[in-house]
Amino acid sequence: MSERADHVRRRGVAARLLSPHRPPEQSLFSGIYGLVLASALVAALDATGDTADPGPDALWVLLTALASSAAHGYAHVIAQRASADGAATVSRVRLVLAEWPLVAAVLPAVAMLLAAVAGWWAESTAVDAALLFNTVALFGWGAWAARTAGHGWPSSCGAGALDMLIGLVIIIANALIK
Repeated sequence: MSERADHVRRRGVAARLLSPHRPPEQSLFSGIYGLVLASALVAALDATGDTADPGPDALWVLLTALASSAAHGYAHVIAQRASADGAATVSRVRLVLAEWPLVAAVLPAVAMLLAAVAGWWAESTAVDAALLFNTVALFGWGAWAARTAGHGWPSSCGAGALDMLIGLVIIIANALIK
């Protein structure tokens, strides 16, 4: 006799490995926003005719992500303050700190730019690698979010493909602007 209730949905091994828990909506939002932000910033760095300087470029990408995450978090604090009492609370500090996925999402692009500083590759190669990585990561975040929401593989891959389109638009715009 099975110990499972009839109403409990059986999950395959892949589903259990890929989605052991459901990510908070805020983490998904911040992570995807961070990937798009990193892609746009990195694409803007790779201007033709400019002297490549990946060290300061990496620092600007990181500082912009930190400023964006602080601004998002603080906007949440202001919105909460407007709808509740004006006292500062620990929950408001948590609202600011909850934006960490935005900063984490730009770290691979920063690492790729720092690899150019180390001379492992040219800045233009680092930019191309970061744009490709971020586009694939957008697919992964979209597919993972759909899978954890209970969607099947075809629909999850479709959701990932739609998210990936954002990265492809940035890549196409980068190619057209150059």
